[in-house]
Amino acid sequence: MPASAPLVAVCQFAPQDDRAQNRRRIAELVAEAARRGARVIVLPEYSSFFVDPMDRSLAVNAEALDGEFVQALQRLAAEHGAVIVAGLVERADAGRVRNTLVAVSDAGVQAVYRKQHLYDAFGQTESDWIEPGNTGQTSVFEADGIRFGMMTCYDLRFPEVARTLIDAGADALIVPAEWVRGALKEHHWSTLLTARAIESTAYVIAADHPAPIGVGLSQVIDPQGVAVAGVSSGEGIAVAPLDPALLARTREVNPVLRLRRYRVVPRD
Repeated sequence: MPASAPLVAVCQFAPQDDRAQNRRRIAELVAEAARRGARVIVLPEYSSFFVDPMDRSLAVNAEALDGEFVQALQRLAAEHGAVIVAGLVERADAGRVRNTLVAVSDAGVQAVYRKQHLYDAFGQTESDWIEPGNTGQTSVFEADGIRFGMMTCYDLRFPEVARTLIDAGADALIVPAEWVRGALKEHHWSTLLTARAIESTAYVIAADHPAPIGVGLSQVIDPQGVAVAGVSSGEGIAVAPLDPALLARTREVNPVLRLRRYRVVPRD
């Protein structure tokens, strides 16, 4: 592995309905991931606050992009010299909130993504509480010469989201999630993550909630669809390198991005 290959980490943990406790747990996870050399550290969807089932406490505990949660991430990023990606319950209007991802460095927020496809499936209705993000939004940032694109959980079932990020130059797709357990859900999670990596010839970096609510299985998948690091069903951290040379070789041998004959157009 070349010395220039940056390390990324996925941190699998279970956010609670206690914002201060979530920040403390994130500080522990980030410190451990940074100690292991990670330069980009990915935490799950709803890292700032989570309650199951969802209720009005989401709006009560929602924060602005310059609130306590993001400020805490910025302090951790400065302390550990890393970019941190995490899910935030962001304040919105009319009693709903936004399901938002932030990428934060010591210089502040580098990218923001608001979940486009809400989880109104498998008996759930996320749209009762969440305001969807605008279609066509692409959220990318750069770190250590790698261009990262962000998407969230149920977005994974819509390959068009990954395509828009790849069209924006992404080399790696970051997927924070709360992938709810259920029949075949582990199979869907791993299969879709692998598919997004193979069809995009890109790294996929996915962080989920652990059991009993999430499926776990946070992982880093290379551009050929090989899981190079991962976590099982409990809390944990997995660290893996992103090899720019492997990315370039994969895209040379399998030039699917260049050979595409269709583009993605947002639908109202």
